[in-house]
Amino acid sequence: MRAVIQKVKNSNVTVDNEIIGDIKEGYLILLAVKDTDTKDDLAYIKRKIENLRVFEDEEGKMNHSIKDVGGEILLVSQFTLYGDVRKGNRPSFTQSAGLEKANQYYEILRDELIADGFKVDTGKFQAHMEVSLINDGPVTILLDSERTF
Repeated sequence: MRAVIQKVKNSNVTVDNEIIGDIKEGYLILLAVKDTDTKDDLAYIKRKIENLRVFEDEEGKMNHSIKDVGGEILLVSQFTLYGDVRKGNRPSFTQSAGLEKANQYYEILRDELIADGFKVDTGKFQAHMEVSLINDGPVTILLDSERTF
């Protein structure tokens, strides 16, 4: 499982000219599920999202988590994070999970984050989306449950 976490001042997602997700301070998370992912991969990504310390403390150091600052989350499915362009220029998405598994894991992560007390807005699975954000910092963190980076 891969996630791109962007610390934002605000972010929203639009489908068919309608804003369907909108958050203030927090994270825009782009999420991709791999065909071989397990619930352990999901748990790793969730734990990192909830405990990542990228919000500044009183001294300006990145010491606070999203929990500490009461941040919000905009979760957007993005299978293209598994796009492989090592051979040629057209991405191959053979590592991406199929639609059923990808949507299931996406929904599980959303539901678990909500159960843990976060305000979570989402994009629309398998839709063409326009995502807007004001990246704060800018701070962008890449996560991979296989710990390849």
